[in-house]
Amino acid sequence: MAGMSRGVDDLKKLLEKPEGERLECKEAKSSFSFDKLLKYCAAIANEGGGHVILGVTDRLPRRIVGTAAFPELHRVVAQLTERLRYVKVEAEEYRTPEGRVVVFHVPGRPRGIPIELDGAYYMRAGDDVRPMTPDRLRQILLEASTDFSAEVCPGADMEDLDPISIELFRAMWLRRTGNELLRQIPANQLLTDAELVTQDGITNAALILLGTRSALGRLIPQAEVVFEYRLTDASVPAQQRQEFRQGFLATLDELWKLVNLRNEIISIPYGLFRLEVPVFNEAVVREAILNAVTHRDYRLPGSVLIRQYPRRLEIISPGGFPAGINERNILWRQSPRNRRLAEACQRCGLVERSGQGADQMFGYSIKEGKPRPDYSRTDDHQVWLTLRGDIENPELALVLARIGHEELGSYSVEDLIILDLIEREEPIWEELKPRIPVLVRKGVIERVGRGRGARHVLSQRLYALLGRRGAYMRRRGLDRDTNRALLLEHIRKAGAEGARFADMMEVLPNLSRGQIKTLLQELKSQGKVFVRGTTRGARWVACTNAPNANSTNLPTS
Repeated sequence: MAGMSRGVDDLKKLLEKPEGERLECKEAKSSFSFDKLLKYCAAIANEGGGHVILGVTDRLPRRIVGTAAFPELHRVVAQLTERLRYVKVEAEEYRTPEGRVVVFHVPGRPRGIPIELDGAYYMRAGDDVRPMTPDRLRQILLEASTDFSAEVCPGADMEDLDPISIELFRAMWLRRTGNELLRQIPANQLLTDAELVTQDGITNAALILLGTRSALGRLIPQAEVVFEYRLTDASVPAQQRQEFRQGFLATLDELWKLVNLRNEIISIPYGLFRLEVPVFNEAVVREAILNAVTHRDYRLPGSVLIRQYPRRLEIISPGGFPAGINERNILWRQSPRNRRLAEACQRCGLVERSGQGADQMFGYSIKEGKPRPDYSRTDDHQVWLTLRGDIENPELALVLARIGHEELGSYSVEDLIILDLIEREEPIWEELKPRIPVLVRKGVIERVGRGRGARHVLSQRLYALLGRRGAYMRRRGLDRDTNRALLLEHIRKAGAEGARFADMMEVLPNLSRGQIKTLLQELKSQGKVFVRGTTRGARWVACTNAPNANSTNLPTS
């Protein structure tokens, strides 16, 4: 199509990406339904834009199979544009040796405008297309309104801002920038330069960050943080409860002090030394509270709730994730709901850069051997973050502590999550898999096995840092020769009756069916075993257990 200039390299990069909210791959060898294409395009546009690719397999690693669908692309594009109205889809055709590939490039919807088809709205749910939920539709429609934190608050004036908090903001901004001019300018000019005050009046961001208790109670009563300490989950009154309805800049330190009052230190023994880790990491807790206050939906009633238990912290804020954010991509995607407030926090150094700050929370938690921050209880009405303080992965914490700051500084948060997933023996997320070859080259992880049964373990070098080579061998598993020997010994003990394949799965539980079949075929080709029977009734027999063991004419299949 005119205006498209992507090459084959761009196509290859697209094919390497996992399917999700913004990518859909279909074989469509002979044809494809226009109505399905229309729904995919509408849903992907509602998620922020992406691609529909025809003529390729849907699972990684993808293969080109070719497609004959939509031979007249210009007509299809015209129909899509007519039906989708607010987005202009473009299409591109690739002629490769393996076959024809068609890529539909779908732009994101305009801000605040959901894409509609015959009165229905669609969204992505994993790889599927589903009707949009009412709450998701409401979130999109709310985008059309201005940033709440940037709006001027009617009835507010400079008297509603706390002078001590203003001077604290000045000092923090000066410390971060080193700009000595900030010392001399009047408070009104300081806040104007920070875009917290405009020619039209005091913004909501200024009140949320710097407001007095009486001003917030009168003007933005929902700008409140409630702290509770509870010993158990029992539905009884909290052991301590404190409400903060004042500018957040003066509140954050007080909230951390409350959490730190009951903050234990956990020791991880290592030889003659101990690695001491607090139950609640200060940087993680501050970042989590900052996110809850900065990114909550102030158009909804309700307070930010911080609920502390001896080994768990829950932070619950009104409003679901901002549009386009979920519990995984919060690490990489930025969509501040209250941009003016977030920018003010960045100016004064509460955050080092714009964004969610979730990468810091994940990074510190993994380095300390704790569970990753948990957003699983989040829904369309609230973001629910759980931080757990128990040390569940002490070996990884010790390994990372011994690596050294210089090498550890070269690890991205994606790398740390991969190491954590491997050590916990959990599947590696699709979006993280492109980092695996990098970690292998660095000598941080090793690949064990081949094909679909392949897995990864932390490298021998990392375990050597702890002097725990035995732990490495347990994780890595036995070498190939040892595995074959174990299978052969089991088959010999089964005698002339032979061994079932299911029994051999129990002998080597860490190996896949395919890996065990490969080992058995190797033993068979070496003339050490043969198989009697087929399918489920098959039995593997050692050649030494055959009726005529000295004969050279043993069964071979």
